[in-house]
Amino acid sequence: MKLNSSSLYPLSTSVKHFSRRKYTMASSTSQTLTLTLHAGSPSELDFDDHLCSEKREQQEHQSSLADSPSRCLAGELRIERAWAHWKKLGEPKFIVAPMVDNSELPFRMLCRKYGAQAAYTPMLHSRIFSENEKYRSQEFTTCKEDRPLFAQFCANDPDTLLEAARRVEPYCDYVDINLGCPQRIARRGNYGAFLMDNLPLVKSLVEKLALNLHVPVSCKIRVFPNLQDTINYARMLEDAGCSLLAVHGRTRDEKDGKKFRADWNAIKAVKNAVSIPVLANGDIRHMDDVQRCLEETGADGVLSAESLLENPALFAGFRTAEWALGGEEGNKDGELDQANLLVEYLKLCEKYPVPWRMIRSHVHKLLGEWFRIQPQVRDELNSQSKLTFEFLYNIVGQLRELGVRIPLYTKDAHEGRTSNGIAT
Repeated sequence: MKLNSSSLYPLSTSVKHFSRRKYTMASSTSQTLTLTLHAGSPSELDFDDHLCSEKREQQEHQSSLADSPSRCLAGELRIERAWAHWKKLGEPKFIVAPMVDNSELPFRMLCRKYGAQAAYTPMLHSRIFSENEKYRSQEFTTCKEDRPLFAQFCANDPDTLLEAARRVEPYCDYVDINLGCPQRIARRGNYGAFLMDNLPLVKSLVEKLALNLHVPVSCKIRVFPNLQDTINYARMLEDAGCSLLAVHGRTRDEKDGKKFRADWNAIKAVKNAVSIPVLANGDIRHMDDVQRCLEETGADGVLSAESLLENPALFAGFRTAEWALGGEEGNKDGELDQANLLVEYLKLCEKYPVPWRMIRSHVHKLLGEWFRIQPQVRDELNSQSKLTFEFLYNIVGQLRELGVRIPLYTKDAHEGRTSNGIAT
């Protein structure tokens, strides 16, 4: 089954109409809660009043708590709700990070096959998503197997963000606010990490979603140069209604991941400062990094981005030659390579169509090292203004015929690792 934005709420859906729909759902839940009230409790009590004042009833309904809108939940109950939802999803630890033009449905599904337990969509522009049907149909696609799923938006207007979020709410497990993009386009558009200069606006974005959606709100942030500023930022987001926080351990100015190491200590400090689930992002290149990051930060899961583009099988314990042949013993040919993964990806693209610009980008990322050995094949790819699947399969065949093969590696069994690469 393939869902795209043509099956989401139509543009004509008004805020008033959606509010009536939301009230109907809440009323249905209210009737269930009413059955547990003490004798003499008025059945007409508003559902939101129960959520705010009847803590005991909430504790008796942990399962329904995970599905309830945040609205006026007190802080302690919001934390319970955040954890109830996270546990309901299976507490995923290996997660595909949001990547513009790169974490689309076929790539997410490929990563899921090889160990990813949850994934983010690419960053979606909330205003364009709300206004442009073509943008929605091309940029947001999903299917029933594509869960758990974070649908990520950039925004600087609470009402516009809410309108966009309502369109994806039925098809994701979190609506995520991008507060970490450090690129120039984010500066020009006044979103992403550049909202760190306007914390009241950030707070209003989170509150708007937390008070109006039935799925939890998550945020992805970067750290401030000053650790206490980062901690205060994380606590503000939690207080505003954020149910999960992903922390990239680099500042807004540290855009080059190869030049600047992620600050895992800052992520650990955030994890210790807040009560909601926290995910760690930065310097996850293979499963040894995953294990070390989880141990050092105490985070509830990790995100990987650039490394997955070169090696979508990272979470299954595979690693590229760069990280397998650096002097460490115990690595062997995993009988899988990036050309194999590209063929699998292309087949998924045939099943779940996406724009060709995304496909072209993945071909270059997956076969970059192969093209360095046979640059004329890369030149042939670059000369094609219009791609076809037949052409791309032939590219793989040409590289095979030319004798190019760069394997992905795995740890030997005696190294004491499970199939997903985590040490036992």
